[in-house]
Amino acid sequence: MEEVQDIVIVGAGIAGLTTSLGLQRLGIRSLVLESSHSLRVTGFAFTTWTNAWKALDAVGIGDSLRQQHKQFYANLNTSTVSGVQTAAVTFEAKGKHGDHEVRCVNRKLLLEALAKELPSGTIRFSSKVVSIEISGFSKLVHLADGTILKTKVLIGCDGVNSVVAKWLGFKAPTFTGRAAIRGCVNFKSNHGMEPKFFQFFGKAFRSGFLPYDDNGVYWFLTSNEDKEREDDPIKMKQFVLSKLGNEYVPDEIKAIVENTELDSIISSPLRYRHPWELLWGNISKENVCVAGDALHPMTPDIGQGGCAALEDGVVLARCLAGALQKEQSEETKGKGDREREEYKRIEMGLKKYAKERRWRSIELISTAYIVGFVQQGDGKVTTFFRDNILAAFLAGLLLKKADFDCGKLSFS
Repeated sequence: MEEVQDIVIVGAGIAGLTTSLGLQRLGIRSLVLESSHSLRVTGFAFTTWTNAWKALDAVGIGDSLRQQHKQFYANLNTSTVSGVQTAAVTFEAKGKHGDHEVRCVNRKLLLEALAKELPSGTIRFSSKVVSIEISGFSKLVHLADGTILKTKVLIGCDGVNSVVAKWLGFKAPTFTGRAAIRGCVNFKSNHGMEPKFFQFFGKAFRSGFLPYDDNGVYWFLTSNEDKEREDDPIKMKQFVLSKLGNEYVPDEIKAIVENTELDSIISSPLRYRHPWELLWGNISKENVCVAGDALHPMTPDIGQGGCAALEDGVVLARCLAGALQKEQSEETKGKGDREREEYKRIEMGLKKYAKERRWRSIELISTAYIVGFVQQGDGKVTTFFRDNILAAFLAGLLLKKADFDCGKLSFS
């Protein structure tokens, strides 16, 4: 069975839903394919920096999310090796693009807020893409259930194992040798934590605690991977508590992990795309492109993975809408000529998007990898260098990379 769709977006994650909503705001419908039977919530929450709020405002859901999440005012770093607070960076600062704004956003609430604004039927669940085929000026998207979608535009927002990225020629993301254990706890009463980003650094690990509202706290710990515990939440919890179990970590911080239910703890390997792949690779090709983790999988060390996906969605919607809404040439008469002209406009629009996102993606991937390497050092020299010389610089670097504006949805 063959079905015709103008725009097919693979993946109903942050990038896919933001792109679809951005296009919808500009009067263009799209179909979003999601392999799962419902919205996928992985990682529980994420730090939403200034650049992400500019993107959320661009698609019109920033204010509703602000009402549900606390704003952070500082980032406090503490060494579990020395017990010394190595950095205290205020978020109450101005950047090139205005006041900084940092919150921890519940991923489920974000995805639901994006999906709620889309017309009914935009997201099609249980739709797994198995292959892509060229058909004239269109692409044929083959699904696992036998359905074939014929589309003018194909956008891959299908994560680190992206089928679309593979079609474009990208290699599978590289494993870093590290893993992240993440957890989320909702207390029955107010947890009493200050609205700050608390980080703890030890030998070969980094941990963070972020309250996202009066009752909920998101936490993470990154370390060298251990296959034995990656699928066992009991071992994950014990491991995190063992890393935090010294005199320099406050009891109330340890209690957050202790109170986390086992089904609210996950572990995932950390992967990234080599920056030089983006330098030479095809972010877009013909009428196909990628966004989000399909484009720039990165380590979480500067907290920009989800934020960059939001940026991608706004820029892609703007560039694609600009191409689709241009007037046809008066000289174009035949159907074949019209299709060819539209194909070329789409191709140029996606190239414009790729050009705008290439260096931003390279910068974020590279910075995250280097920061992670320094922050998670296990040698005495590396630890001393991190805690005594680079701590304040690294903390400030988070704000610097967040000082970015992807722009509005409007186009000329």
